[in-house]
Amino acid sequence: MDDSYRRIPLWENVSPEDWEDWHWQLRNRIYTADQLRQVIRLTPEEEEACSKKQGRLVMAIPPYWVSLMDPEDPRCPIRRQAVPLMEEFNIGPHDMRDPCGEDSDMPVPGLVHRYPDRVLFLVTEQCAMYCRHCTRRRLVGENHGLMNSYEATFEYLRNHKEVRDVLISGGDPLMMTDVRLGQVLARLREIPHLEFIRIGSRTPVTMPQRVTPEFCEVLKKYKPIWMSLHFCHPKEVSPRLKTAMEMLADSGVPLGSQTVLLHGVNDDPVVMKKLMHELLKVRVRPYYIYQCDMAQGITHFRTSVEAGIRIMEALRGHTSGYAVPTYVIDGPGGGGKIPVGPSYVISSKEGVVTLRNFEGKIYTYYEPGSVPELVPASAKSNGNGNGNGFHGVPLYVP
Repeated sequence: MDDSYRRIPLWENVSPEDWEDWHWQLRNRIYTADQLRQVIRLTPEEEEACSKKQGRLVMAIPPYWVSLMDPEDPRCPIRRQAVPLMEEFNIGPHDMRDPCGEDSDMPVPGLVHRYPDRVLFLVTEQCAMYCRHCTRRRLVGENHGLMNSYEATFEYLRNHKEVRDVLISGGDPLMMTDVRLGQVLARLREIPHLEFIRIGSRTPVTMPQRVTPEFCEVLKKYKPIWMSLHFCHPKEVSPRLKTAMEMLADSGVPLGSQTVLLHGVNDDPVVMKKLMHELLKVRVRPYYIYQCDMAQGITHFRTSVEAGIRIMEALRGHTSGYAVPTYVIDGPGGGGKIPVGPSYVISSKEGVVTLRNFEGKIYTYYEPGSVPELVPASAKSNGNGNGNGFHGVPLYVP
C-alpha cells in the first residue's frame, strides 16, 4: 500500500487504513488557507482568494488530490484545478449563470430533459472536490434540496416512454452512500422503457478511495451501468487511480472520459495526447473534449476554439483512433453539444468529393453514379501511385 503521502507533515501520522477510507478523505478535506498553507507554498493571489469566502465557489479538496500537487509551482495543473484564484471574482461580459440552459429544460426539480430520448438526473449538489472550472457552480456546494425526494423524477420518467437513457449526475452521485445510490438505480431499473443508465462522476479521479468492492457490487447488481469520468491532465492518472480504474473495468463497467479544455492545464497538443494515451492504458475510452463553458468566474480557464481544433489536428491520424475523442461546444443557453473540428472536406460537387488527410495530402472520392466513376486499369500512373491523376481512387479491374 502506497504511503508516500506521509512525506507531508500534515498527514505523517495518518495510517494507511485511514488514508484509504473515503469517509476519512471527506472528513479531512482542505477548506481553508491555513490548512492549505501546511501543504503548499501559497502565492499572494492564492492566499487572498482562499481567504475570501463571498462571491466564489466553495473550496474543498480531498487530501489525496492535495498530495498530487506541486507544493512550489502555482502553475501545477493539479493545483490550478482546485485552489481558488482572484480571477474567479472577475465576471466577464458574456459570462452566464446557467451557461448550458439547464434550468429552462427542467420539467421537475433536478431533471433536465433536453434531448428527445435522454435525460440528465441531478441527484445531489455535493462533490468530493469543487473544481475551479465547474460549469454548475450556481448549484453545487450548497443545499438546494435535490436529495430530499426523487419521487417527482421517477413519476416523470414513468410517464415519458420516449426516454430510454438516463445520465445520473449532480454534483457527484458518488457522494451518496452505496445504499442510497443502489436505491436510485433500483427504482430506475423498475421502469421498463429505460434501456441505458449512466453515472457521470469526477470522484474516482479526485478521490479514488471511493471506488470500493462494495461500490462495485452495487454497479454489478444493476448492470449494465456505464460511467463517464472527468479527467483533465495526465498527472491525474496516478498509480492509485489505476487501481480504481482496474476495479471498475473488472466489474464490467464501460468507462469513458470527458475532458474540459482548460487554459494552463491541458491546452497543449502534447499534454492532451499524453492524457488520451494514459486513459487508454487504464481502460478508459476518451469520449469528449469540451470547450470550457461561459460560466461566471471561469473566463481565465477558457481558450480559443482554434486551440481545440489544433489539438484535434494533432490527434486525428497521429495516434490510435480510440485515443481521439469528439471535440464539442455546449451551445450557450441550451443548444446542446455541437461537434467542432478540423474540416477534411475541401469540396463536394456532383458526386466528386475532394478531401485532405492528416498529412495535408489531397485525395478524391467518387460517389456512386458520379462521372467518371471508374478508372480504367490501363490508365498510366502519374507518379503518385494512382493512374490518370485521380488521387486515392483504386484502379478498376473487371
